[in-house]
Amino acid sequence: MKVYTLLLGPMFNCTYVIENQEQAILIDPSWDIPAICNFLENKKLKPIAVFFTHAHQDHMTDADKFLQKYDLKGYLEEKDEAFCSLPINLISTYKAPKKFEFAGLNIDILLTPGHTRGSVCIKIGNIIFTGDTLFVNSVGRTDLPGANAESLIKSLVMLSELPGDTIIYSGHSYGREEGFKSTIGQELSTNPYLKMAKENPKLLEDML
Repeated sequence: MKVYTLLLGPMFNCTYVIENQEQAILIDPSWDIPAICNFLENKKLKPIAVFFTHAHQDHMTDADKFLQKYDLKGYLEEKDEAFCSLPINLISTYKAPKKFEFAGLNIDILLTPGHTRGSVCIKIGNIIFTGDTLFVNSVGRTDLPGANAESLIKSLVMLSELPGDTIIYSGHSYGREEGFKSTIGQELSTNPYLKMAKENPKLLEDML
């Protein structure tokens, strides 16, 4: 399995391409769809599944064009359906937690609400795609419609209990080189939000 990161759009959104068995699973394809398609064609990869970590527009911009081109539906947690800007016929909703299998890979969907009601983290082996739930040295906003600080705290507590060598790929890079990639262990050392979730989650209430 290989993971490729495409940084696209004005907010340094991360589109992830997971390669296995000459097939591709995509997470949050958005913004520059021609660039994503060209990448797949150059790698000779066939996209077979698309997952969205949540339904905010910046993670779905022009994703309808990608889904239509490859005759796919995007998987979205059901609690985010109301916020989804994509045509309903291009979305397949499910209730997390849930398991999928694509391209010979076991995919565990963890429900991690807080940034949105239906925010999920997508775990494949010792890699987890955290969307806007957990960033490198930060966490997702809780001041947007559908967000909830108490829910995010519970999600962070759950993530803090993952093995330290779990590799994190987040939803944004925000302009820093490799600013999208870390580990749970590293974040427990340097991310005050995750560290607090592990040691004293009650104190997080004043930070979010």
